[in-house]
Amino acid sequence: MTSIPKTKSKIRQKKLLPWLDVLAITAWGILILKYWLTNKLNLLIHPDYFWLVIAGAIGLITIGFFKTLQLLQRRREMTPNVQHLTVFPPGWSSALLLTTAILGLIITPRVFASQTALQRGVTDLVGATRAQPQAFRASIRPEERTLVDWVRTLNVYPEPDAYTGQKVKVQGFVIHPPDLGKEYLFLARFVLTCCAADAYPVGLPVKLKETRDKYPPDTWLEVEGQMVTENLANKRQLTIDATSLNKIPQPKNPYTY
Repeated sequence: MTSIPKTKSKIRQKKLLPWLDVLAITAWGILILKYWLTNKLNLLIHPDYFWLVIAGAIGLITIGFFKTLQLLQRRREMTPNVQHLTVFPPGWSSALLLTTAILGLIITPRVFASQTALQRGVTDLVGATRAQPQAFRASIRPEERTLVDWVRTLNVYPEPDAYTGQKVKVQGFVIHPPDLGKEYLFLARFVLTCCAADAYPVGLPVKLKETRDKYPPDTWLEVEGQMVTENLANKRQLTIDATSLNKIPQPKNPYTY
């Protein structure tokens, strides 16, 4: 008598597990399309790969649709043969994928901030930058260079004295590195080469006329001034001597490429 409930449970499991797979596949397709339509995909993926990710999402939804039709057809045509039932896989992988997709639909991706930059290493303070020098343009006017342009320029010619006195106007978010004095802050941007997993921060120190307490971490600033050479973290470092600091809203696309 006790074997009958167990058999019924196995039958239900056999019926439900394929639907769990369908839900997981479809949910991931919907999640990716949602990120694209709400302009959040650029927080996760380099724009060059948007077409591939969107095509994959459409493919997942298409698979989910045809798999649903297949299961409905099979439900009408098949009656489970309890004599041939075996132990079925518990479906933990599909359940995990479905749970992750549901959390993604509920939780909005957040932009990397100063704490992440400190954890990953603010490149220009700790070693050679990964910002590729092929983007360097010798003819660009100094005041027209972005923050990443300046770092790439330093990649080509790292002598800070070569840029002393040049005008600068850049935008980025504030970091308070523990090894800089209170009269300095660090202005940074994240560079995205493929996806959020490989994003890394680059930037330059900014010399202030006041203490940095007025500019909390993660505040977005537009900084104007001129370049000087300062001795920071036991090395000669190209530094922005700020004449103007203006708070700005976080850009629609906070990353650079």
